[in-house]
Amino acid sequence: MKGFHTLSAVFVITFLFWSTACASKVGEIEVTRPWARATASTARTGAAFMMIRNGGAYTDRLVAVSSSVSKKAGLHKSFMENDIMKMRHVDALEVPAGGMVALEPGGYHVMFMGLKAPFKEGDSFPLTLVFEKAGKIGVSVTIMKAGAMGGMKMKRTH
Repeated sequence: MKGFHTLSAVFVITFLFWSTACASKVGEIEVTRPWARATASTARTGAAFMMIRNGGAYTDRLVAVSSSVSKKAGLHKSFMENDIMKMRHVDALEVPAGGMVALEPGGYHVMFMGLKAPFKEGDSFPLTLVFEKAGKIGVSVTIMKAGAMGGMKMKRTH
């Protein structure tokens, strides 16, 4: 029973850290829980996920992303078409006033092309998000195990 309580305490501390310490805010835009999946040693691409909340009275748009971990980074959306998972580049991502947007597996995400090194579980890397109104927000992306869902369920969009 003692081990159960210790495990429970570790879980609670990890959750509290994950939900509060991993937040970045500029103006009314707040980015929480930025994470990525570990990649294979030969992978040339990777993806990052997060929650973006707009506490303001006006819609803002995520218009660019950048990081030193890859040659190129961009916004993408995954979707199902004729039972085939596809992905497309998107120019911008609207974050509604008083609303929230989830970047999650099976939906919107930050795509890294031309990785300079594989994503290794336990590491982290810097990512800059550029919003039309709020400007630049820097976040630290935590790398989780391969196949991780970051506490999110995969979303099927049609």
